[in-house]
Amino acid sequence: MKILSGALMLISLYLGIGHGGRAWKKPSEEYIHMMSVLGITDAMRMVFGVWAITTAILILFPKTFFWGNALRAVQLVIMMALALKAGNYKFALIEVPFLIVPLLLIYLGHPFKGETA
Repeated sequence: MKILSGALMLISLYLGIGHGGRAWKKPSEEYIHMMSVLGITDAMRMVFGVWAITTAILILFPKTFFWGNALRAVQLVIMMALALKAGNYKFALIEVPFLIVPLLLIYLGHPFKGETA
C-alpha cells in the first residue's frame, strides 16, 4: 500500500507542478480558446496555477497531506463544473480519473507517515 501511495503521490506531484507551471508559459491559441470557453480569465489561470503548485507541495508533507489532496480535489471539481456549465462534457469526463487520484491518496494515506528519520 505504501508503494502504491508513493507512486500516486509522485504522479500527483508531477501533474500539479506541470499543470501549475503552464500558467506562466505563453499559452497556445487552442489553450486560450479552451480557457475562454470555460470562462477562465488570465488572472484566474494564474490563481489556478498557484493553487495547483501549492497543493502539489502540500502533499509532500504528512501534516499537510490531507489538505493538499482535498484542495486538489476541490480544484478538479471546479474545473469539471466549469466544463459542464460550458457544455463540454468530454472535458469534464476526462477529469474524473484525475479526481480519483487525490481521493485515493487520502484513503491510502501518506507513504511515510509514522516513519522516523
